[in-house]
Amino acid sequence: MPDILVHAVSVSIPVVWSAETRLHDPRHEVWVGVATPATEISSRVDAILEALTSRRTVPAEPHDDQVLHEVHRPDFVAHLASVHRDWLAGPYADLVGQGHVVPYFFPTPALTQGMSPSPATAVHARAGAYCYDTMTLVGPGTWEAARAAVDCAQTAADLVLAGEPTAYALCRPPGHHAPRSGYGGSCYLNNAAVAAVALRAGGHERVGVIDIDAHHGNGTQAIFWDRADVCYGSVHVDPGAGWFPHVFGYADERGGADARGANLNLPLPEGTGDAEWLSALARLADWVREGGCSALVVSLGVDAGAEDPESPLLVTADGFEAAGGLLGGLGLPSVLVQEGGYHLPSLGGSVAAYLRGHEAG
Repeated sequence: MPDILVHAVSVSIPVVWSAETRLHDPRHEVWVGVATPATEISSRVDAILEALTSRRTVPAEPHDDQVLHEVHRPDFVAHLASVHRDWLAGPYADLVGQGHVVPYFFPTPALTQGMSPSPATAVHARAGAYCYDTMTLVGPGTWEAARAAVDCAQTAADLVLAGEPTAYALCRPPGHHAPRSGYGGSCYLNNAAVAAVALRAGGHERVGVIDIDAHHGNGTQAIFWDRADVCYGSVHVDPGAGWFPHVFGYADERGGADARGANLNLPLPEGTGDAEWLSALARLADWVREGGCSALVVSLGVDAGAEDPESPLLVTADGFEAAGGLLGGLGLPSVLVQEGGYHLPSLGGSVAAYLRGHEAG
């Protein structure tokens, strides 16, 4: 175990949050060319807070960009911080009435064909160099909310490094679909990866990241693909059945050449309920234990819930509580990072159930 100073700790899991996480308002998503109502909305924060009113809340503390730049390329971070301002300075509001950054041009290998492209000059073209879908819009407050979510994750890691057994970061927008140099899947900056790197910097030699969101965290996998000091494991709906992120999340993805075996994906069929989901999660818990991890980050998406509109998994509140027991039972210092969960009536209850289970574990 790392030599970490232990302070007095609280009995229950503290909740780290920032009011700035409400500032991002995507209004809609563009899916298959159609504007559909956004599901990753600011009222998610309030639904969770209302279910956790009995818990101690801790305001997120501002952090510099040192850890963030270990997770994301500085040029990408600078782009995300400035692209909406640049968009507003362009003609888009007058031309098409669009005040949000929506990429339409993607310089993929299909275009570049091995050639070295020159940087795009138009803002609407530059956006596609960093964003990989049309669903993830950048508007007023997006950068502020995403950066505040990072501070939530890093503050939770600070608490754990100071002796809290577990801390929960109420991050919004979520982050596990954001790779090192881009964003997508309603995710902008990778909060779970920030927490893992902060725990590593604080003295933990090997950190486990377990992702229970209904969708595979392709961004987290990509960030740690070639690193053996952070193990990433995920249980999620099978992308082969047509689910996001479509091209990653398969069982044969085991890590890069220098980290073979440090990645474990357990895709599940549509309609999977508590028993099979918990069985897969138990396998991930054993994998983290056997891998010698001394700290844990949980990507706590609850969109695997049976009532959630964004996935076909059928996990109940009891299932989430049992999941908390499984991972809390590892006995590792843990940072819990909020990811998905979009059914507002059940969202807070599902998060509260997981936290109860983690404490009891």
